[in-house]
Amino acid sequence: MRNINVGIIGFGNIGTGVIDALLKKRAYLRNRLGASINLLKVCDKDLRSKRLVKVNKRILTNNVNDILNNPKIDIVIELIGGIKAARNIIIQALKNKKHVITANKALLSIYKKSLFKEAEQNNVELRFEASVAGGVPIIKALREGLVANKVNSIYGIVNGTCNYILSEMTNNGTSFNDALKDAQKKGYAEKRPAMDIEGLDSAHKLAIFASLSFGIDVRLKDIYIEGITNISDDDISYADSWGYLIKLLAIAKKVGRELEVRVHPTLIPKKHPLASVEGNFNAIFLNTDMLGEALFYGKGAGSVPTASAVVSDIIDISRSILGKSSVTLPSIIYDNHVERIKKKDDFYTRYYIHFTAIDKPGVLAKISRILSEYKISIAFVSQKARRREKLVPIVMMTHTAQESAFSQALKKIDALSVIKRKSVVIRLEEGL
Repeated sequence: MRNINVGIIGFGNIGTGVIDALLKKRAYLRNRLGASINLLKVCDKDLRSKRLVKVNKRILTNNVNDILNNPKIDIVIELIGGIKAARNIIIQALKNKKHVITANKALLSIYKKSLFKEAEQNNVELRFEASVAGGVPIIKALREGLVANKVNSIYGIVNGTCNYILSEMTNNGTSFNDALKDAQKKGYAEKRPAMDIEGLDSAHKLAIFASLSFGIDVRLKDIYIEGITNISDDDISYADSWGYLIKLLAIAKKVGRELEVRVHPTLIPKKHPLASVEGNFNAIFLNTDMLGEALFYGKGAGSVPTASAVVSDIIDISRSILGKSSVTLPSIIYDNHVERIKKKDDFYTRYYIHFTAIDKPGVLAKISRILSEYKISIAFVSQKARRREKLVPIVMMTHTAQESAFSQALKKIDALSVIKRKSVVIRLEEGL
């Protein structure tokens, strides 16, 4: 029986999960594949720290070239994270005619096109299932299961940290700061959580699955990004009273021949399937021309779910090797499903706005007059009870408006002497 030899670069949390799965499920995977997955080498700078999995010391190395230049290794798995070093490792592995698997969303969001081209030129595969939504097999579904479909829109809850925080605020009335601290205690959030709570992690993932779905190279600079740090328990409560929940969504949708790509807090109707996604779970809601609507749901982070995705890629590549296929499946086909990426100023959506104003007559009239000046109509409005310091919350929902007009109107309103804090804005997606 043939061996498929694997080298893993990165023996951290994810690497440990992958190694544990390969060792514990060796016989199970052999029966499903018809070949043995052989862990030939594991590389990491730190070989002294204790791990939760025992590995034969003879396969450990701190020299990456023991994997990259080893003629026996068929598949290189890059799990070190970061950009520069990881990119160099992947390029060298591809040049050495080795298939590559990576979970590196940040790297792919920037260099995916050049890396996929390198893989194609060397007739090897670059797989990346674990880069988006952990163990949820959305990449495989888009590349293979839905290959006959044209995607109309994708709405993704793809950051477990943010979803956990917003779920705690919604279900338990927890403040943002307390929910964040709780997420950190449970290991759902990093000590430095900025990349998650400011939306950048979701944007990295959006750049990958939007490119795959719409046939255009989406880069980080193309994506409008807004995090959840301005969301208060009051906003959660107001949204609830109007029949909505707040989720951080990664959105890619086709509008004519243009593509909108954005990450921001979004009002979702309580009856929508995405509204039921709670805690640190991920979900991606698709709308395609043939299948219609579909929801992919599961654990989006952690060593075990991510290892599940990596092992899936190992099996797929192994089947190509065993079949002696000389044709690799393109990672992304840039076939002009859309012509261009839409600029933020050209977005059209509805807006929830939370103003904090002085409690005096005529404030609402001033706000309404400015909105009317920019042709923004109000769907409904609620002026809440006076709070401390004689300030009153005014919350409203607009009808659909253009982003550029709305931004100008909001800037003008926030400059009014009667407005005492920067207003909170949350968008409402009418397609949900």
